[in-house]
Amino acid sequence: MVGKEHILIDRNITLDEINVLIRHENNSRVLKRLYFVKFRFLGDSVEEAATKVGVTKKTGYYWQENWNKGGYAALIPNFGGGRKSKLTDNQITELRILLDRKDYWTTREVLELVKEKYGVEYSQKQIGVILHSFNMYHSKPYILDYRRPENAEEILKKVNRSSSSIYWSR
Repeated sequence: MVGKEHILIDRNITLDEINVLIRHENNSRVLKRLYFVKFRFLGDSVEEAATKVGVTKKTGYYWQENWNKGGYAALIPNFGGGRKSKLTDNQITELRILLDRKDYWTTREVLELVKEKYGVEYSQKQIGVILHSFNMYHSKPYILDYRRPENAEEILKKVNRSSSSIYWSR
């Protein structure tokens, strides 16, 4: 029994059809898997075909099993979407509205707001990711001088108007 394949690859399409799929494939992950299937069609063992495409023998068996179950469609990776958010969609919308009420936020302020309002603890990095998803970006803090008068803009306009009448000459 040495040299015999224990699991055969399904040949539900021809080698020419695999070559056509390879020519038209844009996804590098799927392309690698198609080459693996092609090598299997050409008579290579799972281990030989896996070595040629640069994966382990176990990964080769996994790809072959997927091919046997679903053909080309089963070779396309499915990443599953990741972990669920700690905040619901409604809470995220509400947080966005709360953040719009104030012009400047620090990451720490948002972190404390989320913890106080929703009882959810995030890292500062994750708060940054959430703020980035709201199209809010970090920047150098705007300095708010406590000595600045309430009507600073009006004073500046008056000064600019009166200084416009000054001419420089030689």
